[in-house]
Amino acid sequence: MEAEGQTAGCSSLTTKELQQNLREVKKKDRPVRLLFEISSAHILQDTLKKHVVYTVAVMRSGSFDSHRVSVQRRYSDFWRLHQRLLEELQEELEEVLLPPKLLTGNFSPDAISTRRLALQDYLARLFATRHVRHSPHFAAFFTEAEQRRAHGLLRAGRFAAAAEALQAVLEIQEKLLPWQKATVTVPTLSALAVCQRDLEEPERAFGAAQGALPAARRYGLRPYRAALLEALVDLGYRLGRPVALLQEELVALRDAERGEVSSLSLKELVIREFL
Repeated sequence: MEAEGQTAGCSSLTTKELQQNLREVKKKDRPVRLLFEISSAHILQDTLKKHVVYTVAVMRSGSFDSHRVSVQRRYSDFWRLHQRLLEELQEELEEVLLPPKLLTGNFSPDAISTRRLALQDYLARLFATRHVRHSPHFAAFFTEAEQRRAHGLLRAGRFAAAAEALQAVLEIQEKLLPWQKATVTVPTLSALAVCQRDLEEPERAFGAAQGALPAARRYGLRPYRAALLEALVDLGYRLGRPVALLQEELVALRDAERGEVSSLSLKELVIREFL
């Protein structure tokens, strides 16, 4: 009887494991897409006039995504995005219309609510257009303003604030990666590595630089590749990591492309971004 009970327990456990594995397989097979929610809108008043700011949350569906990341955009930002996409993909956007400007009543609660939902639908329709979701202009809409701010903080020596802003940018870029080239994260990870090295966090700096290197190799970003290798060798020595292969790669890169590979350090490269 005891043996039968043990057998039944094993059988039951195996069934549970199979059911769990099946659930995991189904979860992985779900198509992943981006969801956009304009969760709120509020009026800001500056010295000259007032305008409406929309909070746009970016989430991934089809997989567990507990952390939504938000950016704030004005109608003029949506308008600039649409103009850039029209220049690149005019035929693709024939049926995707940007909600028009309002001539009057822009700041009434009903108008703001109606436009908020219309812009949310507009983003969903853009994403449903294949060439749009692969366009660098689409990715830049969600990150460029924050990247410029982060690099400004970095150039001012405010490394902790810059690192925090860059981390938020990276989270959005990682959500975009199924449709964007991995090169989109290279400047962000490189800037993070610079901040963390100056904050005396060599372990985190090494991890950020290491994360940027594969895309720099694969897509031929030679200045970044050389600067990342140089930074990794330096950080690796400080951390007691094996760096011989990285050093060999750096020497081979510079020998093979003498005069073509930038001699700028990673910090010098990062500082020149988003000027």
